[in-house]
Amino acid sequence: MTMLIAITIVITAFFSSLVCAYDLDPLQDLCVAVQDSNSSVFVNGKFCKDPKLASANDFFASGFNESGTPTPTNLGFAVNVLNVARMPGLNTLGISIARADLEPFGLISPHIHPRATELILVLEGTIYVGFVIPDSKNPFKSRLFAKILNPGDVFVIPQSMIHIQYNMGTTNATHLSCFNSQNPGVHMIPYQLFGSNPPILEDVLVKGFQLDKKVIEHLRAQFS
Repeated sequence: MTMLIAITIVITAFFSSLVCAYDLDPLQDLCVAVQDSNSSVFVNGKFCKDPKLASANDFFASGFNESGTPTPTNLGFAVNVLNVARMPGLNTLGISIARADLEPFGLISPHIHPRATELILVLEGTIYVGFVIPDSKNPFKSRLFAKILNPGDVFVIPQSMIHIQYNMGTTNATHLSCFNSQNPGVHMIPYQLFGSNPPILEDVLVKGFQLDKKVIEHLRAQFS
């Protein structure tokens, strides 16, 4: 009996830690996000508007029939993001969506979403999608999970896993990404490592990536 109780406690603690990794469940029907400098308490990163002042517009957005603003890179993709910053009614609901449009051979470079799992649905084109996880037996190795997706195909990226999307075709490609967070965030790995301000110590990058100093300087010029 003592062993059973101990196992129950361990299992409960494990699943509780998983739940805490995601957006908190709402404690009221509505918590429309509002910028209120007179308030002193944040609710999941945003203040709550008085529910009596909420309107249908807080839960509405349009423009997903168009691509987003092209990224300021030569990677060839644009993202149209719908998160709590654009739709205040998403606050505390734990969901958001994005549309990604990739030019022929366009690439969304290695990145992570620190606060969300991503579910990808391809609408148009042929997209190579994949993520890597550390090898359980050797942290200096990784396993790749990748698929070539066509319209109607779906692929899921676990939370915080490094992943990429690449348009393999000669025509434009489009996919929708659903997230289990109102604000999933994004960390573009190459840009954060080689374009940080202030820059990471050069010797650290040289040794960490086993690259020549001139290569590091070239990468910094590309990503800064």
